[in-house]
Order: sequence, then C-alpha cells, then structure tokens
Amino acid sequence: MVALVAAYFLYGKFLDRIVGIDPKAKMPSETMYDGVDYMPLPRWRIFLIQLLNIAGTGPIFGAILGACYGPVAFLWITIGGILFGAMHDYMSGVISLRNDGKSLPEIIGKYLGGGMHKLTLVVIPLLMILVGAVFIVTPSQILTDKTDIPYMVWVAVIIIYYFLATMLPVDKIIGKIYPVFGAALIFMAVSLFGVLIFGDYKIPELRDISNMHFNSQNLPIVPTLFISIACGAISGFHATQSPLMARCMTNETQCRPIFFGAMITESIIALVWAAIAMAFFGGVEALNDYMQANGSNAGVAVSLICDTTLGRVGSILAILGVVIAPITSGDTAFRSARLIIADMLHYDQKPIWKRLVVSIPLFVIGVAIAFMEFDVIWRYFAWSNQTLSVLTLWMITAWLMRKGSKYSFIALVPAICMTYVCSSFFFVSGQFIGMGATPLAYAYGGAVTALISGLLMLNIRRSIKNGATI
Repeated sequence: MVALVAAYFLYGKFLDRIVGIDPKAKMPSETMYDGVDYMPLPRWRIFLIQLLNIAGTGPIFGAILGACYGPVAFLWITIGGILFGAMHDYMSGVISLRNDGKSLPEIIGKYLGGGMHKLTLVVIPLLMILVGAVFIVTPSQILTDKTDIPYMVWVAVIIIYYFLATMLPVDKIIGKIYPVFGAALIFMAVSLFGVLIFGDYKIPELRDISNMHFNSQNLPIVPTLFISIACGAISGFHATQSPLMARCMTNETQCRPIFFGAMITESIIALVWAAIAMAFFGGVEALNDYMQANGSNAGVAVSLICDTTLGRVGSILAILGVVIAPITSGDTAFRSARLIIADMLHYDQKPIWKRLVVSIPLFVIGVAIAFMEFDVIWRYFAWSNQTLSVLTLWMITAWLMRKGSKYSFIALVPAICMTYVCSSFFFVSGQFIGMGATPLAYAYGGAVTALISGLLMLNIRRSIKNGATI
C-alpha cells in the first residue's frame, strides 16, 4: 500500500514530465462545450466520478478470486496497478484530452491505423454493452439477497436508472449523486482496512508466491491470475471511461489526480479486499475451502465478511458500496457506448431525440444479454476486457514513439506482457482452445505475441517514417 501511495507522487510526476503537462492549454470542456457531455466540473467531483466509473465489482470480486492464488495476488495488484494500470489510465486519459475528448476507438484508429479503428468500432461498443449487462445482474443479485424485493424488480429499477443516466446531461445525475456513492465506496475500503489493522487477523506474508488455488492445475498463475484480477491491476474498460471525464476537466494539471489517482485508489481497494479475504478465513487454504464449497461465488464471501466484521450499520454501508460500484460502472458503460457510436457516425448528441435514437437499440441488446446465463457473460467479459487493455497499451506506445519520447518502453513492455497474457490464455483456458498449462499452449501464445508485436511495431515505424506526428 505504501508503494501505491508513493507511486502517485513519484511515478505520477514522472509521467507528467514525459507528456509535458501544460497548465495553459485550452480544454475540450471550454472549446467544445455542449451542456450535455462537454461541460466543466470541479476536480474533486471528476475524481469521484472517475473512481466510480472504473471501480465495478472487479476490485472486489476479482480481488477475492485472485486471493485464492495466495500472496502472489498482492504482488500483481501492486506492480500491475502502478506500472500497468495507472500508467494505462493516465496516458489514455491524456491522449483523449489532447484529442478533444475523443472516444477510445477514435484515438486508437488515429495512432494504430484504419484497420484497428474498424475493429474497435465493433469490439468496444459490444464490450460496453457486455459490461452494462454484467452490472445489471451482479447488483440485482446482491440486493435480492439483502432484501425481500424480488430479483426482477431490482433488474427493472437498475435498467431505468441506467437509461436515465445514459440520456441526461452528465451533471444531472452522474455529477450530483456520484460524490455520495463515492463516499460509501471509500467508507467500505477504509472500514475494512481498519478491521485488518486493529482486528485479530493475520495477513499472509509475501514469502510464498506459488499457486495456492484449489484448482491450480487448470488455473495457472500465468495467465489466469492476470485475467482474474483486472480492475485493481489493469483494465481496458478504464480507457473507455477516461474520455467521459476528459470532456469535463478544466486544466491539464488535473490528469494525475484524476486518471492516475483514481487507478491507485482502486488498486488500494483491491489490495484491501484481497488481504481481508485471506485473513478473515484464517489463511489461503481456508479461503479456498470456503470458495470451493460456495461455487467460487465471491458475492457470498463479501456478504459474510461485511456482516461479521462491520456490524449491522457498517455492513449496510459496505454492501451499499459493493452494490454502487457495479451500478456506477454499468451506467457509464452504456453512456460510453452511446458516445462511441455518436462519434463514429458524427451524430450530434445535444438534441435528446438524437440521444434516444442511439440509446434505445443499445439497451434492447443489453437487456437481452442480461438474461443470458451469467457464467457465460462473465467468462468472456474478463478476457475481452484485458484484450482491450492490450490495444490501448499499443496505442499509447505509438503515441509516445510518434512524440519522439525516449521513454516509450514504459508502455511497450506492458503492451508485450499483456499481449502474451491474452494470447496464452486463449490457448490455455477451457473457455477457448482448452490446451491447459502445457508447453505447447504457452509456445503458441508466445508465437502469437511475437507476430502481433512485430506487425504493430512495423506499422508504427512505417507511420513515423511517412511523417506521422501527434
């Protein structure tokens, strides 16, 4: 945790110097003001919105599932959160800001070429709808468990809220209620951290980084852990949210606290949940026994931990934070999908009827997906999310190389690493090819990584040679 906080001041300032933060630069909220998506908001409010946008169930459920691997989860959350996730969120936010708050497909297309642009125009809106569908299901399940209200009623309530949050100007719902929700999320993390420090719990030490998962043969650390813990370490979904806030910022100096700072905060939340999951059950082995007995349902573990450690009132507030996190990611996922499609079609979003034209089909598809088998939805969401981070990391690499920066390796190394994670997972995991953790599966993953990396580097160097600049 100390390393995460220190990284904000040290690595964050280093990134500021690399990109050349300009306090006098004109901002999209000023030059492109429309009163709907482009409008200035206070820094503290943008930070809380960004935090809630990116902090779905990932840093909670994902951290618990990752904790089943043992203390190695701490290592990935810390190193991944700093060198991968925070850099990824910061750089993608800066790049969007300097391109008039353009959506992720637009900036990926600009720096990686038309082919990637066309690919992302299909993949990213589908991922956003998938995220929205996932985050209809998970909070509805939690609320049903905690109340006497039927599941379908909660589904309907959340869908109505999503629709309103997607349609209305950013300051009407998102800008007003997110600070309250953010307080609940932060309360949850701070409370559980206090339980860890002052309670009678022992956190496993980072001495043994072997795979302690009860299904270790089928779920190897490489690549499965890096897929399981996405939010909290690195998540491609975050880069789709940064443009929303880039359209509301009032100064480039806000990039570090909003983009880098929100990701560091999310990593701290993930670290707290991974630690409490291991400590609460009396060690990694006991955690695995509990998760195995409950079908690896992290939501059940969350309820038990909060009810036991925080008392009735504290538990209600903590669960509220757990419920709010996915809801506030789901609404902005649909909003991002609307903006991406609008940018693609060059379709003005100021008139409300034009927002309806784009939004209604998105919700029809999203609601239909939400009624599919949840395991099927989640299975492919995690992999596609990390695959999107790969595209974003390569886009950042291209931007830095076009800029002539000698520090392009800060994105290139994570880009290659995550390309390998996603490629090897495709061959290892039973969700896809299902070769298992065999040398041949890893070799295939390496070959695909080398091919993709080589082609993208060739494309970047060719564009630079042809005179492309930022």
